[in-house]
Amino acid sequence: MKIGKAFGTYRKKLPHLFVYIDPWAVLIFLGGLSIVLFAATTVNPKKEHKLTLVAGNKTGESYIFSKALEKVVEEHHPEIKIDVKETGGTSKNIEMLEQGQAQLATAQADVPAGSSARIVSVLYQDAFQLVVRPKSNISQFVDLKGKRIGLPTTGGQYRSFLKIAEHYGLRAQDFQFIGENDQEADQAFRLNQVSAVFRVRALGNKSISELVQQYQGRLLPIAQVEAMTIKYPAFEPATIPIGAYKGNPPVPANNLATVVIPRTLLASEEVDNRIIHKITAILDEHRQELAKVLPTVYKPLVVSVSRPSTQGGTGVPIHLGALAFYEREQPSYVQENADFLALILTVALLIASGVRQLKVWIEQSKKDTADELISSAIKLMNVQDKDLEQKQQELDKLFGKAASDLVEEKISQESFRTFNEAYKTVREVIEHQRIIALGQGLRPENKQIDNAKDLRKSLAMSESLLNNREGR
Repeated sequence: MKIGKAFGTYRKKLPHLFVYIDPWAVLIFLGGLSIVLFAATTVNPKKEHKLTLVAGNKTGESYIFSKALEKVVEEHHPEIKIDVKETGGTSKNIEMLEQGQAQLATAQADVPAGSSARIVSVLYQDAFQLVVRPKSNISQFVDLKGKRIGLPTTGGQYRSFLKIAEHYGLRAQDFQFIGENDQEADQAFRLNQVSAVFRVRALGNKSISELVQQYQGRLLPIAQVEAMTIKYPAFEPATIPIGAYKGNPPVPANNLATVVIPRTLLASEEVDNRIIHKITAILDEHRQELAKVLPTVYKPLVVSVSRPSTQGGTGVPIHLGALAFYEREQPSYVQENADFLALILTVALLIASGVRQLKVWIEQSKKDTADELISSAIKLMNVQDKDLEQKQQELDKLFGKAASDLVEEKISQESFRTFNEAYKTVREVIEHQRIIALGQGLRPENKQIDNAKDLRKSLAMSESLLNNREGR
């Protein structure tokens, strides 16, 4: 009402046509027009979305996989433009994501992500791979103490190496790290300048394959992985199978224990849910297309693409856009429990129906009781074989019974009020009959209703009461 009054003050200012239009209709029209204009200017499904994806070293699997993802996404969704950039590794990727310099990033699951990071998908499994020189006396991880290691001191690989070293009671100061990047570290191994190279890469990695096949590098096991998972939940025990890098002679010569961690795709929480939904769909539903784009040696990576586990060790929430895709086919709670809920609903309806019927029966019973009292009272007006005093006594008894039934809730208050009206009317009729009898000089108790006019009046009152009772 206030809006209508406020609008009314402006009616004189509107064009003549609008003066005769209901104010609410005008407000609804203007509100709808505003919504349409807002949607038209802000919601544009073909609007171009530019995303920067930071993916580590150009020779690494994550960068190569990211380039394939860029190509397939843009083929299916031209409005999404992905720019894959080379970086120093997971640590740099997460830093750029947190600073808003990138919207997407690949990352090792064991490296803590920032508060704005959200996980989209597990791309594949990275394995911890330790390659030592063929003629060195290094047979286990602790033998690396005091040795030169080909490993850049930036990125997730370095952090992973230190986690293993810490488990064995070693520190960063116990090693000498060589190489600004993976290429320099590999070159140092080729030139016999380092004793070992450490990589967190997918099995079959091209650079590791070169080191073990062409430079006779030896892969060493990493033991006690189960114990490491206590402190580092993202670590998973795994095995580098015999012959993973060469079949004859097999390299490695035996199955080797190691650690695997998920290589994940992260996104900033600020990225539109619809965009992430589309990217997630490409990863999940277009693996064959991704495999076609990837070089032959990297095609097996697509097999490991999977939904991130909510119980894993990453601690990173799933992006809402990705979650919407993953749960698209999962039944809701109502769907999963439809039969049980239907049973509960049926029972509830039966109970409600029973309660309603009981209430109707009780109300009808009260009405019937009241109707009987009213009928008995009305009949007293028409009975001519009883004296007036007897009629009055019977009427008073009926009133007493009605009052008692009201207290005991055998009749409703509404029914009692109706009866009370009938009671008062019948009393008036009896009093009227008494006055007539006295006026004719007769004793009231012996006088009968023989005056046709008065009888017609009494009958009219009775019919009126009956009509009112039926209309209740």
